[in-house]
Parts: sequence; C-alpha cells; structure tokens
Amino acid sequence: MDRELALEFVRVTEAAAIASGRWMGRGDKIAADQAAVDAMRSTFDTVNISGTVVIGEGEMDEAPMLYIGEKVGAGGLEVDIAVDPLEGTNLVAKGLPGSIAVLAIAPKLLHAPDMYMEKICVGPKAAGKIDINAPVKQNLKAVASGLDRKIEDLVVVILDRPRHEKMIQEVREAGARIRLITDGDVSPAISAAVEGTGIHMLIGTGGAPEGVITAAALKCLGGDMQAKLFPENDAEVERARQMGVHDINKVLTIDDLVQGDDVMFAATAITESDLLRGVKYFGGGARTHSIVMRYKTGTVRFVDAIHAFDRKKLYTKQC
Repeated sequence: MDRELALEFVRVTEAAAIASGRWMGRGDKIAADQAAVDAMRSTFDTVNISGTVVIGEGEMDEAPMLYIGEKVGAGGLEVDIAVDPLEGTNLVAKGLPGSIAVLAIAPKLLHAPDMYMEKICVGPKAAGKIDINAPVKQNLKAVASGLDRKIEDLVVVILDRPRHEKMIQEVREAGARIRLITDGDVSPAISAAVEGTGIHMLIGTGGAPEGVITAAALKCLGGDMQAKLFPENDAEVERARQMGVHDINKVLTIDDLVQGDDVMFAATAITESDLLRGVKYFGGGARTHSIVMRYKTGTVRFVDAIHAFDRKKLYTKQC
C-alpha cells in the first residue's frame, strides 16, 4: 500500500471529525453522526483505492451510505474497509471526552456482525501473555509481569454496564485500578498500547464491529487482542454464520480479526482523549489532531493540522 495513502486516509477522518465536532454538546447524536457520515463518504471519493466497506453504518436498506458492501474510492488498490465515522455518538452529544472518527484498511478484515464481542486488549509488552478464557486476575498478573510492575500499578478500562459488575469486582479484588467509561471503547483500547497514556488494559464486552477496528490499530502498534463473539439469541448466531463466522465460540486472535501486512489505521479526535486533542474551531478554520499507522513499516504518525475554511480570517494564533 502506497505510503502516500496514509495522509489521504487522515483527510477522510479529519473531514468526519470537523463536520461532527460542530454538534458537540448540542444533544443531537443523530445529527452529529449524519454529519460525520456525509463528510467521510464524500472524501472517500477522492482517495485512490477500490475499497469495499465490510464494517460500516449497517446494511444497504438501513444506511444510505457507508453501508456494508458499498464500494468507495476513486479506483486503485483493492482493500477491505472498516469505518466508524463517529465512534461515541453519545459522547459528542453530551460534550464528553473520547469520541473519534476512525477507519481501518486491510487486505482482509473479519466481517463482524453487529453484535456484542468479548474483548481483551493490551500493549506490546503484554503481547502473547493474555488469555480471554482465563480468570481476570490471571490476565492482570500476566500484564503486570509484561510491564514489569505490580497489579496495583495497572489501570484497566471497562465499559460501565450492568453486565460487567462481576468483572469490575474481580479487578478491584485483584488490586488494579479501573477507569469506567460510558461509551466508545476504541480510543481507550488504543491508549493501552501507547506508553504514557496511563492505560494498560481494556477488557469487557462491547461492539463486534468496533472490535475489528481496534484490532487493526493494535496490530499496527504491536499490541495484542483476543476476542469472542457474544450473540444474545439464535438470530444473531445465524447472522454470524451468514457473514462467514461458523464457530461462534472460537477465540479470535488479532490475526483472525485483521489479516495481511498491508494494514493501516487512521483516527481523528472529535472530543478530547488520553491520546488525541479534540477539534478546535476558530475564525476561518479548525485545528485537528490525528493518528495514522502502518503495520508493514511500523510507522506511527501524529498529525496536527490546521484547516483553512476562509484564508482571509485564518490566524494560527487563535488555535
């Protein structure tokens, strides 16, 4: 995959973030999401790829654009694309931290059905040490050992949901600290693989499509992830089978979720996070903060960009 495409994918997430960020704190998550979708889809038309959306806004009859199976791009390299134009719709609507515009590109991505997925995500130093079927304390010990610290030094991110009450109690009894989040587990999972964020692990059950996007980022960063689909009824089991997942109980490794070496990931913050700064608007433009990664080269770039809407009003000192 051409190196030049890295910045092209950042342009896609930047466009979604800038459009959606205008709705921050305005209480309308639907409008915020639609703004992100519209901007991301139109920008894809300028990128020289032949992409197929395998994770997007839903089926064609549910979503007018960025639907599963939609072809995007101006022509070029054939790739699978996973997108979430606005990961954390509630976060934007309420003006809370952690929302991002995100996409992942690979030769082959798991066609994850829209259902729950059990996840455990860690950084490079704990790679190869986790076991999603093991007790929570055992995984905490393994991660602590990989990081050369005590369990008490760890910070674990978990979605604040009733289904996680037992897991939260187990983490606390083991001695680790917890950061509970209300929505959006992609950004904190990535933070677990970046030193200096203060996040060391993410565990729990969240969206399966988001899990595949997370896996792409962790693969680029040298981190690790294991996952298991968590269907809630027979219909979801059948849906998974229709999408090619025949063993619903299989432990999915990071290479099951994201196949191949030409893996890329890009994200732009909409609101603040541990890793990225949110969109800031000023007279004549906006400033964005993004991350883009390539697995093949091991490159991780942070992109701090100023966008001029009206050059006559653009003063960078206002950023």
